[in-house]
Amino acid sequence: MLSIVVPVAGILLAFVLGVRYVRLVVLAAIPLGLAIAAAILLALPQNDSPLAYLLGGWTPPLGVTLRADGLSAVMLAATAVVISAVAIFATTDFGPATTQARASFAFWILLLAIWGALNAIFVGGDLFTLYVALELLTFAAVPLVSLDGRPETLRAAMRYLLFALLGSVLYLLGTALFYGLHGTLDIVLLSRRVGPEPAALVAAALMTTGLLAKTALFPLHLWLPPAHAGAPAAASAILSGLVVKGSFFIIVRLWFNVMPGLPGFAASQLLAALGAAAIVFASIVALRQERLKLLIAYSTLAQIGYLFLMFPLAFNASGKLESGDALAGGLLQAISHATAKAAMFMAVGSIYAALGHDRIAELRGVARALPLSVLAFALGGVALMGIQPSGASLAKDLLLQAAADKEQWWWAVVIQVGGMFTAAYVMLVLAYALAPSGQPLASAGPVTPRIRDMAPLLLALCSLLLGLLPWERYLPISYEGKSGLFIPETLSKLLLPIMGGAVLAILLSPWPHPHTSSTAWKPLMGPLGPFRRTCLAFGRIVEGANEVLCQWPVASICLLMLALLLGALMFLAP
Repeated sequence: MLSIVVPVAGILLAFVLGVRYVRLVVLAAIPLGLAIAAAILLALPQNDSPLAYLLGGWTPPLGVTLRADGLSAVMLAATAVVISAVAIFATTDFGPATTQARASFAFWILLLAIWGALNAIFVGGDLFTLYVALELLTFAAVPLVSLDGRPETLRAAMRYLLFALLGSVLYLLGTALFYGLHGTLDIVLLSRRVGPEPAALVAAALMTTGLLAKTALFPLHLWLPPAHAGAPAAASAILSGLVVKGSFFIIVRLWFNVMPGLPGFAASQLLAALGAAAIVFASIVALRQERLKLLIAYSTLAQIGYLFLMFPLAFNASGKLESGDALAGGLLQAISHATAKAAMFMAVGSIYAALGHDRIAELRGVARALPLSVLAFALGGVALMGIQPSGASLAKDLLLQAAADKEQWWWAVVIQVGGMFTAAYVMLVLAYALAPSGQPLASAGPVTPRIRDMAPLLLALCSLLLGLLPWERYLPISYEGKSGLFIPETLSKLLLPIMGGAVLAILLSPWPHPHTSSTAWKPLMGPLGPFRRTCLAFGRIVEGANEVLCQWPVASICLLMLALLLGALMFLAP
């Protein structure tokens, strides 16, 4: 209960004390939140069942229960760590010396609101509590997009708000259907009562589609790139690292806890197919971006796709979803993405503050001027590639093992190709950042404190070392892979994405590469010329398709068609 009470109490206290003390209130609440998350992590292994708290002492279905199982515990801890790093980073941008006191006050209040809403999602025990928490999360995240008040950021925030509300309507309709069928919304009680009734299948399809819109899974992503384009770096770190994980976590609860035998194999294949399309489509668009922040935004869309590859891999022999390696891999990928992508957005924020721009082609020499920021970006990118001992490496091993066990080799191919695409856009940025500059870089702002650069660096290191933690205490992990830096398996995991990523970056990025333009590379670029022109033409087609998908009429039609298709596939399930 305290995981929700502390952020809410911090918000109320900040409103009472006013603008001058809001930052101090938040910085005082953060250690308490970290301690609460750590206490839940320590207490959970000592209990044979999830931790539970009855609000008002009333048992379901009359009352509401808060529950914390292994999935909740790790997400609570990851959220607390990311919030802490973002708060340290934001002390410069939204400190007492900033001229925009109103934006500073709003940021700190919204940071606590997002934290409290996410914690409520992670420990919520019934579908309506999850709905309320999800709406609180949406209404706290939308203002972060438009803190500066510029017209383009206001338009992006309005687009985010309206599309998220469409998803909320679908989720609420499904919740009403479940309540009409079974007279309760408690997750544990529903798991014992939900059957393959037509109304239950319709409810599951509506709720899943609404949550996909809030998660920004391809092709329902029209709101996410504009939201990142103009938001402050700290806000983008929260939006990418944490906010989209709230709706994804509810999908996990819905499919694995409420209706593990309901969705059917075909519906799960559809979710994974959308995830695979997101990986390829968004990665190609990312490689064609001129701005570094937009590149990372489309990288977020690609990484979201990984989260949905676990659904068809989690079915057991009886056709039910089970909490096994696939589920553990999906949750580990979510945590790894949260820490790495938040670190990368903050590193880009430091680069933008120093240079006054984030144009990729003009980053030459930035590694010498801002070594900590470039190092944080590089470590976060390496962690996302799946290099040991990162959390993404363990997550991909779990998903690959599940794909081998279920004999679904095509998802293993998607996972490997996704790692190459991740390496491609990370190496593209580093190629420019590490290239020598012909003239000294001009600073566009004052020198920032060293602690600001240390926050994303430590968070990136955290993501890079996540694979060393004892996850089996909290997640259903049965996979025992080989470890070691110089064993052939590890070396192949290192070389395959790097070599493949280098080829993809050369073929699909339209911008002149600082190293490929030298005379040493010209003999290689000659034979690749026609093939590269073909790849660039394909990239332009993909980029044009993305512009079409990000229009309101097309996105709305995609939302409706996806709901109908998902419902039809659920009706086809045996």
